[in-house]
Amino acid sequence: MQQQQQQFIDAAPGFRLWTEQLGPVDAPPLLLIAGATMPGPGWPAPLVDALAAHHRVIRYDHRDTGRSTWAFDERPYRITDLAQDVIAVLDGLGIGRAHIVGLSLGGMLAQLALADHPDRLLSATLIGTNALSTAPYTRPDGTEIPAADLPGISPEVLEMWARPVEDHGLEAELDRRVAHWRLLAGPQLPFDVDYFRDLERGIIEHTGHYTSSTAHGRADHSGMLRTEQLAANEIPTLVISAPAEPVFPPPHPHHLTQAIGTAHLVEIAGMGHALPPAVHAPLASALLRHTGATA
Repeated sequence: MQQQQQQFIDAAPGFRLWTEQLGPVDAPPLLLIAGATMPGPGWPAPLVDALAAHHRVIRYDHRDTGRSTWAFDERPYRITDLAQDVIAVLDGLGIGRAHIVGLSLGGMLAQLALADHPDRLLSATLIGTNALSTAPYTRPDGTEIPAADLPGISPEVLEMWARPVEDHGLEAELDRRVAHWRLLAGPQLPFDVDYFRDLERGIIEHTGHYTSSTAHGRADHSGMLRTEQLAANEIPTLVISAPAEPVFPPPHPHHLTQAIGTAHLVEIAGMGHALPPAVHAPLASALLRHTGATA
């Protein structure tokens, strides 16, 4: 991967965010918004490279991840503040409007950007997330399911999330993170242990330590619903459907597509709540078609 530029952005008082830009500076900008506790390098390099062939790709470290400021205990913030960071990154890099791609928590932040700052977006793509909407889900047979009754996170994932993270050294931490990715990846695609171990080793090297932050789980999640604004959305929006998703399993992607105006859905075969090598090419293809970079 050819590095173009790294830059720190002052997003809010006491919080600086690490950013990285790759690809042609004059290409349409595309901002990648990672999931909870995941810094920018959590986006796989092959996927980023494929996007950077057509876009000015930006990835960044959330607060309390990677090389950005870790200060939640001294300066607690809300999840909606993380959504404001999306706009702060664009402002700091002098970008008026951008395509955005959000994964997991990043998909929620992308929805907040859609609802609150549509004038800053060219398009949005939502991956592995749920709708910030109380609109019911309508089944193919016409029956309605309240949003609150849609399937929840798998018990296995919840059980792992509930375990305290103990420090038993670097290799043990890598084992724990790989086991986490195994659960998140789902059962439909072969699991590549070495790939995810290398991914996490790179994240730790980028960060400079292997401490796992709990800030995003402890942040105030209130005030995130945007039912009416999302229904009225006019920004082109792509929803990625992952059939092996254990965090927001189907029909969550279909509910997202119904709850957000102009949204359409593309399924990536075998995909779960992770980005293993098998999904890089089909995901990049779907993203580039959506942004108009390829036919």
